Amino acid sequence: MKRLLFLSITLLPLFAMSQRLHLDLFGGFSNYQGDLQDRQLTLGQSGLGLGAGLRYNLSRHFSVRGGLMYGTIGADDKKNSPSLQVRNLSFKSRLLEGNLMLEYNLFDMAYNKITPYVFGGIGLYHFNPYAFDTLGNKVYLKPLSTEGQGLAKYPDRKPYSLTQFALPFGGGIRMRISENVTVGYEIGLRKLFTDYLDDVSTNYVDGTILAGARGARAVEMAYRGGEIKSGNPIYPADGTKRGGSQYKDWYYFQGITISFGLHNNYGKRHKDRMGCPSVD
Repeated sequence: MKRLLFLSITLLPLFAMSQRLHLDLFGGFSNYQGDLQDRQLTLGQSGLGLGAGLRYNLSRHFSVRGGLMYGTIGADDKKNSPSLQVRNLSFKSRLLEGNLMLEYNLFDMAYNKITPYVFGGIGLYHFNPYAFDTLGNKVYLKPLSTEGQGLAKYPDRKPYSLTQFALPFGGGIRMRISENVTVGYEIGLRKLFTDYLDDVSTNYVDGTILAGARGARAVEMAYRGGEIKSGNPIYPADGTKRGGSQYKDWYYFQGITISFGLHNNYGKRHKDRMGCPSVD
């Protein structure tokens, strides 16, 4: 009897936690906004976005959630305005993010089938921009210092880190389709602290200095106007504008969510016989 009582006391907190715990899955699109993609919240040039995580209900309206997100982003000047096409730059990158966020549901899902919600928190992500040369070889861009990052001649151009913090936030709508399953649509944006998600930020540097420090490949990938028909093959002069450093880059996810309660969370959504709301 004592063992049974001890076991009950031990498992009760875990059982209570399972009543509030959900497995969240995400599938949709990932994209970015920056020097090679100036449109906001577009599906143009978007990539695959996937995610998974756990959400714990702190109360009827507030939840804490943590998860992992994976996405692919990229953009190409060939799909930009004519004024940018002559630059002929492009990039791709994979994104891997871990996050921890607080979520607020407008309506109590124990009594409602649909609720809008918002969320915000902190994330840590990894990226690594690359492009393909004229022979189709993948070339990672950071080691080339395409804008003079880390070169003695340009002490103000600091190398950027490939792993950084982000501030994720966004919102969505969630609908209950069974006692323990919900589906929804979510948009999540990431406020970043770098302008080098696409390896483009400020001005061209001297081609001779860049070639001497990082090799001819760096010059080749920093300016690619000579690769297009009627393009200018002459590398731009030192200080010529290459990107716009006044705004940081962003990335975002949008897509379908599906959530599985790890216990029947909504089965007691009606008032009990005493007329009091049940507690999850």
